[in-house]
Amino acid sequence: MARCFVTRRLPGSALERLAAEHEMDVWSERLPPPPAELRARTAPADGLLSLLTDPVDADVIASAPRLRVISNYAVGVDNVDLAAARERGIRVGNTPDVLTDATADLAFALLLAVARRLPDGANAVRAGEWLTWEPDWLLGHDVHRATLGIVGMGRIGRAVARRAEGFEMEVLSAHTLPLHELLARADFVSLHVPLTPQTRHLIDADALRRMKPTAYLVNTARGGIVDQDALARALHEGWIAGAALDVTDPEPVPADHPLLEAPNLIVLPHLGSATHATRERMADLAVDNLLAGLAGKPLPHEVGVGD
Repeated sequence: MARCFVTRRLPGSALERLAAEHEMDVWSERLPPPPAELRARTAPADGLLSLLTDPVDADVIASAPRLRVISNYAVGVDNVDLAAARERGIRVGNTPDVLTDATADLAFALLLAVARRLPDGANAVRAGEWLTWEPDWLLGHDVHRATLGIVGMGRIGRAVARRAEGFEMEVLSAHTLPLHELLARADFVSLHVPLTPQTRHLIDADALRRMKPTAYLVNTARGGIVDQDALARALHEGWIAGAALDVTDPEPVPADHPLLEAPNLIVLPHLGSATHATRERMADLAVDNLLAGLAGKPLPHEVGVGD
């Protein structure tokens, strides 16, 4: 029987399967374990089930001489030091595919909400500002037959493109167009690339200035892909029409961050995969990875050397 550290309680019954086969230590608090606790609780573990909010860095890995497998409850693994894990021969798994449609749904929901000013309308009703039907009040922009630029045509990007077909949108891809051309032509830009050194602040001040003043930015990928200071300036100065973010850098974004004072902005608390079915299936995949790795079998969803 191996020892596992799980950094948060998970939806569904997947952890019951893990507890039936191995000794399990679960962090029960709402906030992630602080770095010192993460190291201490991982130190005696053979398996680690981590969340994207847990920095599984070289220090954490070095502190755990028995660690054999890391199962990350996320598609991305940018919170895991893959080089340090590979140097130790520690296998790393993730939870791909299952959250594709849920995240694509949210990306398109954000696109519609920011374009049609839905939060503004809902807030106006609650504030008693709805006096009558007015021909020039709370006007937004059309989504139907607009041009959507997708940066990152992986599983989620392709799923967003399929949803755009129902709105007869013209879809542009950064795989087939230079990024600067996509930004200049698109009415909506939706980000779906992983966070890497190459994509950090991919959307910076220069990129935002290339967009139309009537265009909207949607980010459901990783917060670090966007330079938030530049985005705040872009919104305040009208370089673009608006932005909708499900991810920020850091998470949560501080309440006094200038970005939150920007106009025409929606910020959600990272809800891309937040449906009952999706989060429970993610837990199943994460536990499947951990059980397989501890049994010396191939992980169902292992992060490869080239990832």
